[in-house]
Amino acid sequence: MNFTLLDWSAIVLYLGITLVLGLYFRSRSGKSVDDYFVSGRNVSWWLAGTSMVATTFAADTPLVVTGLVYSQGIAGNWLWWAFLPSGMMTVFLFARLWRRSGLLTDVQFAEMRYSGKPAAFLRGFRAIYLGLLMNCLILGWVTKAMTSIVAVTLGTSDRNALAICVLFLIPFTGLYVALGGLWGVLWTDLFQFALKMAIVIGVAWYAVAAAGGMSSLLARLAEMRIAAGPGAGDATAFFPDLSRPLTQEAIWVLPVLAFLVNIGVQWWAFWYPGAEPGGGGYIAQRIFSAKDERNGLLSVLWFNVAHYALRPWPWILTALAAIVLYPHLEHPETGYMLVVSQHVPPALRGIVIAGFMAAFMSTIATQLNWGASYLVADFYRRFIKRQASEKHYVVASRLVTVLLVIASALVAALLQSVGEGWKIVLETGAGTGAVYLLRWYWWRINAWSEISAMTAALVMSLGLRFTTFHPSGSAVDTAMRALVVTGVTTVVWLIVTFATRPEPQEILLKFYRSVRPQITGWEPIAAIATEVPQTRDLGRNLFSWILGCLMVYMALFGLGHVLLGPFWEGIGLLTASAICAGALYSNILRSSWSD
Repeated sequence: MNFTLLDWSAIVLYLGITLVLGLYFRSRSGKSVDDYFVSGRNVSWWLAGTSMVATTFAADTPLVVTGLVYSQGIAGNWLWWAFLPSGMMTVFLFARLWRRSGLLTDVQFAEMRYSGKPAAFLRGFRAIYLGLLMNCLILGWVTKAMTSIVAVTLGTSDRNALAICVLFLIPFTGLYVALGGLWGVLWTDLFQFALKMAIVIGVAWYAVAAAGGMSSLLARLAEMRIAAGPGAGDATAFFPDLSRPLTQEAIWVLPVLAFLVNIGVQWWAFWYPGAEPGGGGYIAQRIFSAKDERNGLLSVLWFNVAHYALRPWPWILTALAAIVLYPHLEHPETGYMLVVSQHVPPALRGIVIAGFMAAFMSTIATQLNWGASYLVADFYRRFIKRQASEKHYVVASRLVTVLLVIASALVAALLQSVGEGWKIVLETGAGTGAVYLLRWYWWRINAWSEISAMTAALVMSLGLRFTTFHPSGSAVDTAMRALVVTGVTTVVWLIVTFATRPEPQEILLKFYRSVRPQITGWEPIAAIATEVPQTRDLGRNLFSWILGCLMVYMALFGLGHVLLGPFWEGIGLLTASAICAGALYSNILRSSWSD
């Protein structure tokens, strides 16, 4: 692409707005660690929820979705659609508990729920493991994706594109994050999300137009399916063909085994950033920052609605158009950028690139702030320098942000592909989710339960990287690895839990009095803490969970049918989604709140 003065003006304007927001919130975020990392716990639900959505909308996301649809059809999106039940569980079973905890980070939970050296080790280990190692891996793959985008748009080499990301875009993001803290991140996320959604809707419009319009696009996809032979699947199908063999892989086909693992195991067993079972990471950080329990719950509800029901279709439409416009791509993820470079009007190119920069920087900003919170609050302040002033820790937080910028640049240079980063994170988190769910609802879970689960998952996933159950890198091979790691990890942590002592009674009592979890699973502790009002809302919360999942899935598929047909089937699904939303609203109104 050849950039004009108008293109550069759009990019400079975008950068200027983000820097101004960081400077504006500098004094507001610099008063204390609470102000820097959780915005003084005074954030409204719509701002916190939109920030979550913006964070998960990274520069790599449209490219990855394009790759999934190009190779497995729309059904390939079940790789991430399957996480909705986990997200809705966070809304109705965990958001209020997180908010009541009063924590600064979710890693702090270890020394609230557990005791002694195992709890301290778990907190310190998770701070380094998640805040530095896992965080830099995520930052690295997002940077890897942005490198490809910059290379295509500027017509330069990957090395030069990486230099632009590492030497300018990431440091610039680190600058406004270091200045504005979470307040700066939240408000820039709001601006960036609006910009990103406008851009991807525009790209989808031009992609479909380039394919001859929606009717022509669907007709050409049908023709391509016939030409591909009887083994080809329907690229526009929302679900895999369950009549096929479990492990069959073909063009536009999501193997049934992979689908079953996604919807049956993945959502509760896998730790994945933004979809942690029970909540965690930057999702928990946004809940901590909310004004009260109600705002905390509504923020995660809005995140799940926007993340799963509203955002996907512009990406999917562009991906379907890429199948028609660029058949037989060696690297399917490049289809999105080919549409942008060849079919978006030149006058809009600068705005489009600003949108990709917004996608990249919103994710980088959250990861930097979230990772720094672990390294400063849960490692440096806890284990190295415990009695310094709040100003000292704010300065340390800004310095750690710079450290993460440098570390993420090194990881980006070493990663082979975006997909490699996704797989590593998914595999190393397999099997740990059940512990994160049960630690709130079962008093018998102890620190060794978590430690053994993390250790088993890490060891098994690393060991299985040298073993293949199906062609290496395939969806079936990934699913088989997930089943093995989940099974072994679950057996290990259950054995360790019953082989080790429960946490001391005083620790369990303190936790129960502070968080007031559902009495089921806590009866021995509740019988002692008789002064604490008993919580018995599990049934209502599970009903809300089911309603929430139905509401979002019906909205997702309803919008899909409105766009792709049959139209009236889509209207029916959207109507059913609205009915579920009404019932859910009524159920939320009847819920009890502590503040």
